[in-house]
Amino acid sequence: MNLRLFIVAGLLMHCVFLASIFDIYFTSPLVHGMTPHYNPLPPPAKRLVLFVADGLRADSLYEIEEDGSPRAPYLRNVIEEKGCWGISHTRVPTESRPGHVALIAGFYEDVSAVAKGWKENPVEFDSVFNESKYTWSWGSPDILPMFAKGASGDHVYTYCYTAEKEDFGAEDATVLDTWVFDSVKNFFYAARSNQTMFSKVNEEKVILFLHLLGIDTNGHAHRPNSREYKDNIRKVDDGIKEIVSLLEDFYGNDGKTAFIVTSDHGMTDWGSHGAGHPSETLTPLIAWGAGLNYPQSVTSQAFEDNFLKEWKLENRKRVDVNQADIAPLMASLIGVPFPLNSVGILPLEYLNNSVHFKAESMFTNAVQILEQFTVKMAQKRESTLSFLFTPFKLLSDSEQTDVLRKARSYIQQGKYNDAISLCKTLIILALEGLSYYHTYDRLFLGISIAMGFVGWTSYVILLIIKTHTNLMRTVQNNKASSVFAYGFSAVGIFIAFFLLIQACPWTYYIYCLLPVPVWYAVVREFPVIQDLIKLLLTFPLHQSIGFLFICALGIEILVFSFFYRSTLTVGLIIFAGWPVITQLWAQAKITAVSWTLLCWLLAMFPLMPVVGREPNISLVTAAGLLILLISISSLPSLWKSKNKNVHRKDLAILLFQMLSIALSTYVVNTTHSSLQHKQGLPVINQIVSWTILASSLVVPLLSPTFLFQRLLSILLSLMSTYLLLSTGYEALFPLVLSGLMFAWINMEQEALQYYGLSLKPKLAILNFSYSTDITQFRQLHLDDTRRSFFFVFFIVTAFFGTGNIASVNSFDPASVYCFLTVFSPFMMGGLLMLKVIIPFVLVSCAFEAVQVTTQLSSKSLFLIVLVISDIMALHFFFLVKDYGSWLDIGTSISHFVLVMSFTIFMMLLNGLAQLLTTKRIELWGVTKYHAT
Repeated sequence: MNLRLFIVAGLLMHCVFLASIFDIYFTSPLVHGMTPHYNPLPPPAKRLVLFVADGLRADSLYEIEEDGSPRAPYLRNVIEEKGCWGISHTRVPTESRPGHVALIAGFYEDVSAVAKGWKENPVEFDSVFNESKYTWSWGSPDILPMFAKGASGDHVYTYCYTAEKEDFGAEDATVLDTWVFDSVKNFFYAARSNQTMFSKVNEEKVILFLHLLGIDTNGHAHRPNSREYKDNIRKVDDGIKEIVSLLEDFYGNDGKTAFIVTSDHGMTDWGSHGAGHPSETLTPLIAWGAGLNYPQSVTSQAFEDNFLKEWKLENRKRVDVNQADIAPLMASLIGVPFPLNSVGILPLEYLNNSVHFKAESMFTNAVQILEQFTVKMAQKRESTLSFLFTPFKLLSDSEQTDVLRKARSYIQQGKYNDAISLCKTLIILALEGLSYYHTYDRLFLGISIAMGFVGWTSYVILLIIKTHTNLMRTVQNNKASSVFAYGFSAVGIFIAFFLLIQACPWTYYIYCLLPVPVWYAVVREFPVIQDLIKLLLTFPLHQSIGFLFICALGIEILVFSFFYRSTLTVGLIIFAGWPVITQLWAQAKITAVSWTLLCWLLAMFPLMPVVGREPNISLVTAAGLLILLISISSLPSLWKSKNKNVHRKDLAILLFQMLSIALSTYVVNTTHSSLQHKQGLPVINQIVSWTILASSLVVPLLSPTFLFQRLLSILLSLMSTYLLLSTGYEALFPLVLSGLMFAWINMEQEALQYYGLSLKPKLAILNFSYSTDITQFRQLHLDDTRRSFFFVFFIVTAFFGTGNIASVNSFDPASVYCFLTVFSPFMMGGLLMLKVIIPFVLVSCAFEAVQVTTQLSSKSLFLIVLVISDIMALHFFFLVKDYGSWLDIGTSISHFVLVMSFTIFMMLLNGLAQLLTTKRIELWGVTKYHAT
């Protein structure tokens, strides 16, 4: 197969494999076509006020100060004197958008919708705001519009501040909350003199939503244990007290206002969120006012955590809920229909009303969730052949009718508690049924993808054997090939017809038909398979088993490192002994010692904390000084150049890169100093940072293409950007990694001589631009498998050396403060990805150098890398699960997505590494190089 055609096919295949996981696990849970349902009894409240303190942890609000005083005195008084309280348990991902959707719409948004942005409403969903008579909301432009845009009619009003106010480097982020409180005050002051507005706010079924972002912003900028974060909580407590007083005065203490205070997500000690740590998933919930319970005294409470004594709330009944349960609670309080897509279960313990009202509310809740179940079941039945359809057995059509009839009968007979119990059982069954139909096609699709995976990997292995080894191949039998073609065509037509009569989505055609051409390509190489089997039979059985065992062990180590970063440390320590095992120690002692020491040094990084560390700019400065020393040490080689024209050009490039390193070090120090003193990001620092970033992508292409000169130029340019994105010890990581890469290149040349494969010229005169000469290439050797494994291991180390899944889901904004401090999720995310990519680029460029020194085409080694990566991806595909904790589910899916992204990314990275190493921009005319 043509190389370009193979790369395109490989990219398409892996994009399909990656996309499949979203169709299997991340499809939208929403269904449409339901009828709104509401409690027929009069509601206890005319209006509801929802305060959402973005990023507020439960323990941060409830805990007592060192002097014994409450951090939020007003809300503490509410818990003890006026209302009920508990913890709202959120689900992963703990981000603002899915948190608010769960609170206000009552369902857990699928990840694909979250990925489409903060400001849009990518799917139409119902919400409590949409069902209200009027909703007024104040706060962030990233949250409020998505509920207004999806609302029917013109009754959801938003008042947002500008995005520029969301500045992590601002002197005082509490101004975000102050703006909200002041805007609400001004709104009600104006309503007194505006008859139209006055009549609207006095209507029934009114919601006031205050989104308070200051706590989240201060948490990101200063950490939740900081004075700024805690002071912001006090500001919010004071603001809530003022708003409650204002509303009670405005409405004349009519007792028809319900208040709810909660949060969309929490925050880790290091100022991030997105994963499933308890500090992120435990959020406060305080409710009081019309229709809500008063404090209930208890003598003991059974909770797994020990928070009650720590918070000194063991005598006040704590009622925990799932975050989605808050939506039906709000709907019940003001008498609006439950959100159509809600999966929340009404928390009755928060209601202060008659048992009759509670029974009717639970009945409404059950009917609303059951209707989603029936619509979902009908959709699946219509798209499945009748003899293949397997209904959810625990809740048949007749049983649904019987339970509803029985529950209604209980209510009519006054057996309210029996009705409530029956409705809860029905809700639980309906939710199980929703999950059953939501995952109905999962096994079918999973088998199709797995077959495609195995087929593709088998084809790549056969391609390696056919084109890059000395294995003798049998001549292709054209008659047999024709038979295979007709046979696979018939299978493809049958599958397509089967999908067509079931009206399956178009993506199903791709997933189910993809294995057909892949396996046809495998079967066409049947003669190669025969020759391979004959060859394997010539080897002793213990050697074959031993080789396969070592390969499997190596891949398992890579897989295990995704769960435990310390596995990388063990691997690097084993790598350190490579020269001793292979006797390379005696052949090149200095290189071997360097390799061993650098392996040990790099092995320290996976043992260091990933996140949760305080910024340590002195380590960033140390990294900058070390790279400057390395730059200075390379100056003598330029002075020795016989070509003075070359000397001047190369010297100018090197001096420019040294200047960039020095400026980066200076900018990092002055920026963090300025932010510590709350003076904001200096404009000149911002300009310098972006300039260095832009130049770092071009300057390496100006340097000579001699192997070590080009690699050094790439390191210096990328390090200048990496320093700007560093806050601590991670600034040293690329230095140590690059040192090990240089040692690896030297070791591979020595290994070639040891194995008697070739006698290479000196590394000093090797040139990347000459590496495409096909006459120099050799066939693959068994030891090339080890080289490819080293590359994959170093790529995984490049990612997990200082990071993990959680650090990608929820990054530390401090890393991008040299570039911007105003909240911009996509820009910040892009800079974070650049920081993650830089170590990848360093490893990939080193791998290109290894291919030059070992006289291999880039295609041959890369194919082995592809096989290793795909086997890992297939391993993670089988580890994906939809049971257990939400963190376990999310982690298993993230691992598969990450490995698949690695595979796709490495295909693109291979091209980028070739560009960075082999191409040169001539600004001063064509230069003829001579060996020095």
